[in-house]
Amino acid sequence: MKRVVSAALVVSAALLAAAPASAHFILLAPDAWVEVNQLGDPQKAAPCGTSDITAGKPTGKVTALKGGDTAHIKIKETIYHPGHYRVALSVLDRKELPPDPVAETKDSPRGPISVSAKIDPAPKPPVLADGLFVHHERPAPDAFWETDIKLPNINCALCTLQVMQFMEEHGPNKEGDFSYHHCADLKITANPALPADKRWPGQK
Repeated sequence: MKRVVSAALVVSAALLAAAPASAHFILLAPDAWVEVNQLGDPQKAAPCGTSDITAGKPTGKVTALKGGDTAHIKIKETIYHPGHYRVALSVLDRKELPPDPVAETKDSPRGPISVSAKIDPAPKPPVLADGLFVHHERPAPDAFWETDIKLPNINCALCTLQVMQFMEEHGPNKEGDFSYHHCADLKITANPALPADKRWPGQK
C-alpha cells in the first residue's frame, strides 16, 4: 500500500512530549456515513463511531463502486497519536465487522497505556488491509494519508467500509478503548467478467 502526504513529516522530542492524550481523524474518502465536526467526532464507539451515548446524524451518502476495482481511502489525522489503521468490510450487517485489536498495555500512574496491537500481514475477510499508515512521528498540519484498496468482486446493495485507528501511547477511551472508528456506506456491483468472491457473505 502506498502512503502519501502533502508535506514532509517533521517531529521533535518537545512536540512528542506535548502530544495530546487523545487522537482524532477524519475520513475524507469515501464519504463518511455520518456528519462529523472539524476533529472528526463522533468516532470513539465501535464499529462506526456512534452509540446510544454519542449519536450521529447520517449523511445519506452511498458510494457506488465496482467489484474487483479499488476504493480510494483518504484520511486526515486531526490530533496526533502514534499507531496504525485497519480497513474492513461488512456485507450484510455491521455485526460482521471485526472487533478492535487487543492492545498490549503498560501500567502508568493514570492507568493502562497502550503499547502496540497485532497487525495481520495476510488479512482475510472481513479485513481488507491491516497495518496501514504506521507512524510514530507527528504529521505536518497539512498532511494526509491515502491509499487504494482492492475490493472483492461481490454484490452488496448497502455494505459498510470501516476505517479503524489503533492508537499507541494512549489511555482507554470511555467508548472506544484504544481505537477510533469511521465508516462509509458502499454499493458494490460485481463485475460479471470476474469470478464472484464467495468468501464474503451472501455471494453466489
